[in-house]
Amino acid sequence: MTQPRSQIVNLSVTRWYHCISRCVRQAFLIAGNEGFDRKAWLDHRIQELDSVFAVSVAGYSLMDNHLHLLLRVDPDVADAWTPIEVVQRWLTLYPLRTNRKPVAPTREDIDRLAADLKWVEQKRSRLTSLSWFMKCLKEPLSRKANKEDKCRGTFFEGRFKSIAILDEESILTVAAYIDLNPVAAGICGLPEHSPFTSIKERAEHLIAQGRLQDVAQIRNGSVAAQRVSEGIEQDHWLVPIEDRRSQGSTREGIKEGFTLGQYLMLVDCMSRKFREGKASISHEVESIFDRLQMDAERFLERVALMLTNQRFYGSFMSTSRSVLRQVAQKLGLRQLANTA
Repeated sequence: MTQPRSQIVNLSVTRWYHCISRCVRQAFLIAGNEGFDRKAWLDHRIQELDSVFAVSVAGYSLMDNHLHLLLRVDPDVADAWTPIEVVQRWLTLYPLRTNRKPVAPTREDIDRLAADLKWVEQKRSRLTSLSWFMKCLKEPLSRKANKEDKCRGTFFEGRFKSIAILDEESILTVAAYIDLNPVAAGICGLPEHSPFTSIKERAEHLIAQGRLQDVAQIRNGSVAAQRVSEGIEQDHWLVPIEDRRSQGSTREGIKEGFTLGQYLMLVDCMSRKFREGKASISHEVESIFDRLQMDAERFLERVALMLTNQRFYGSFMSTSRSVLRQVAQKLGLRQLANTA
């Protein structure tokens, strides 16, 4: 039985969610044709929505017939916005129109809308909503694609799947799974070459910062690559892999003490399973897991299992049974269906 979204998306339980949306009948509609580049549009749109919503993107992968997103909801960020900021953000998504054509708002328009506090709070709530984030991502693409294909009808399946992620290890598992989708599908050989993925976006950001040699060290498994993320993620739009708030950073990352260099080494280790039929664990990767108090073999097995499954049947994910029991009790449920 399908669970209501309100029961899954509960910010008192977790702010992290794995969202999946599939094309209708799993047709390869996102692949598009030689005209409108649908993946490039989605790639740009995801970054645009990240800058507008109080929903942060930590990972994404755009496949031919479906897409994956790792999202974090940040209600505290939205609460700090002034009414003027809420209006300006909302109008970037839904501009004012005259004769059905978008027009730039005047200062009077912005002040008038900002004075309507009920309207402002409704829009503030929507700007922290996963459903509205996905709507603003999928709906415009559907219209553009149908116009190009000269057809009508549904582009995506009606509901997107949202999985509540309950612990840090599961967040890293989902991040690696999302980044490895093209490798597992045989689209490319190396994770950082995967088109339209967050790992390629992170690698390109490193190269743009003049860290090409560091990327080579990561490919060779050098422990020197563990220093790559020092300061490099702070001006990147994706959620940082390393949480450096204890060292003075203002940005919240995924895990403290786990660097971008280490994450790339970990994903490369996992990708060998699909390139070479095995996933050997180097000493450097093993030491990372030991320091994080994580089981390396179990982590790789979990990611591999996710990559070989076609569907996710649970709505929650945790590596800890006790966490699942606690969340089930909090939600008034007997048990939770775990995807891990």
